[in-house]
Amino acid sequence: GGVITDTDWLGWRWCFYVGVPFAIIALIVLQKTLHLPVVKREVKVDWGGAFFISAAVSLLLVWVTFAGDKYDWISWQTFAMVGGSIALGLLFVLVESKAAEPIIPLRLFRNRTIALSSIASLFVGVAMFTGTVFFSQYFQLARDKSPTMSGVMTIPMIAGLFVSSTVSGQVITKTGKWKAWLLCGGVLVTAGLGLLGTIRYDTEYWHIAIFMALLGLGIGMMMQNLVLCTQNQVAPSDLGSASSTVTFFRSLGGAIGVSALGAVMANRITHYAQDGLATLDPKYAAAAAGSSSGSSIPDMDSLPGPLRTVMESAYGHGIADVFLIAAPLALIAFLVTIFIKEVPLRTSGGLEQAASPVEAGPGRGDDVAVPASVTTSASRLAETGGVERTARNETATEAGPGTDDAEPGATQQSTVVTAVATEGTGPVNGGTPVGGYVRGSESAPVPRAAVTLISLAGRQLGRSVSRADGSYAVDAPGSGSYVLIASADGFQPQASTIVVNGEPVAYDILLSGTSGLSGLVRAAGSGDPVQDAMVIVTDVRGDVLASATTGEQGEFSFVEMVPGSVTIAVNALGHRPAALPVEVGGAGVTRVEVELSPGARVQGVVRAPHGPLGDARVTLIDTAGNVVDTARTGADGAYAFTDLDSGEYTVIATSYPPVATALSVGVRGVDDHDIELAHPGE
Repeated sequence: GGVITDTDWLGWRWCFYVGVPFAIIALIVLQKTLHLPVVKREVKVDWGGAFFISAAVSLLLVWVTFAGDKYDWISWQTFAMVGGSIALGLLFVLVESKAAEPIIPLRLFRNRTIALSSIASLFVGVAMFTGTVFFSQYFQLARDKSPTMSGVMTIPMIAGLFVSSTVSGQVITKTGKWKAWLLCGGVLVTAGLGLLGTIRYDTEYWHIAIFMALLGLGIGMMMQNLVLCTQNQVAPSDLGSASSTVTFFRSLGGAIGVSALGAVMANRITHYAQDGLATLDPKYAAAAAGSSSGSSIPDMDSLPGPLRTVMESAYGHGIADVFLIAAPLALIAFLVTIFIKEVPLRTSGGLEQAASPVEAGPGRGDDVAVPASVTTSASRLAETGGVERTARNETATEAGPGTDDAEPGATQQSTVVTAVATEGTGPVNGGTPVGGYVRGSESAPVPRAAVTLISLAGRQLGRSVSRADGSYAVDAPGSGSYVLIASADGFQPQASTIVVNGEPVAYDILLSGTSGLSGLVRAAGSGDPVQDAMVIVTDVRGDVLASATTGEQGEFSFVEMVPGSVTIAVNALGHRPAALPVEVGGAGVTRVEVELSPGARVQGVVRAPHGPLGDARVTLIDTAGNVVDTARTGADGAYAFTDLDSGEYTVIATSYPPVATALSVGVRGVDDHDIELAHPGE
């Protein structure tokens, strides 16, 4: 760009024209080589959402562009434009909440990672675009460099960005850990901008180069990894929306930041120029007034020496102030990333498991049949070049101890996982280990899963059987793209893609159950439905699989349950908790009814000779001598115990000498158990 601008017979417009031939070449190449399947379905374009978000952002950008120039920052125009932008934003939220296919699904922001990544990207965009825009002005106006040299002198920042983004990407690929890179990036961006805020027009270039390198390193660590951590926590169908949302906020931050900081820069340069001119001879002030208008950029080469020094100093100091203001914004991005929860892309345990062979029982792998639906899906995926990745990396956690011991009567899950591969480019001998875990609901391992690797021609390349902890390992013939298709009785078929680059690949397969669990919660005796009861489903390990509250008719329902033994626990206000074991079938919906016994209540008044006694301690003890509950009386002397089982109790009241009374509690409870306290002789 600098070379084109410096060429007299081209000019700055050719910075845009030069991209036209490359765009045409890209269109031709894509048209000739990219052949994607055409999926025809009924869609609804979110015209309303697109209009309101565009209008809201455009109005905000118009405001920051002209504020401080055409009108003051605090003016009626500011209130009108900012208020209008907020109103349009609220209309956008309203439209998105009702749209069938919203341009930005609001449910994405329920995920803390997406919400925080969007906020952090907003401020990272300010830092990134601040560097690219204001560095060129600094080198051209404060140091009198040509456009070509101003571009060359920003190489330290670009080099830092390139190195950090490449290295962090490679390390994250191997370790699956990304949060440390975000935090380090936030520190470096803040430090880089803070140090750049100290530069002046005559600062040594090697100092500036170090500061730019720090800024570039930080941006490289944060920019793409914010998108990565978002993509790691959304379903494949939401990858496009989530990624574009984070990128949108980064671009928005850059646009608003450049406009606002540009206005600040103009104000600071004017201030420093006036201060500098006040120290010069009046003839130089007149020359400055005649050389340029208040809003144009002066021609430094045509200015007298003393005046040129003043103007270069003003531009250097003013642009440094811009970097200094951007530093706290980068600090906000760093603070936001602290609260982003890290979900590893993969674990070292998965890589180690991939490198070790899996012992398969004799004949086990050969006896497993591939369902016709899976074979059809494999063929379709091979023709279309694969599908989106559906296995969740966040499930790649090591199995706990004791998973090898299975109960004799436990139902065995027969699972088939078939991998259809495009022909690899690497050597066949040796192969590249591909391994991980086959998991069900809540990361529960699926043992005895047959894992088969086949080529497009149907030739078997490898086979293994997963262990009791769900781990598996096969060898890919070399680098290339592979499609894993998994299916099992009681599970929904799952398809996903993997890419082998010559290094061991850790890949977990997450299967969703097709079984369901529904039922009713009723009151014992009357049979009336119990509304708003909390129903919790746990597995044999005690892990919570699902939870919900009952509806008006006492109904509850859970979908995508994994077959096997579960425990249902139900709790409702005014009723005793209940729990019962349930066996979820391999297919269809398992129905169950739960009866809750009403909780008994004991209440009464503690009295003294002068009347009701407040703040008296009342203790309820069962027949075994255990304290069931304690209470303090109110100002009216009243106390109450709720949610009790029927049976014999002892009530002890203190404050005066203690008094103990026996109590028999039935289903309906006791409403008038009054206690008299007094000192001896009263």
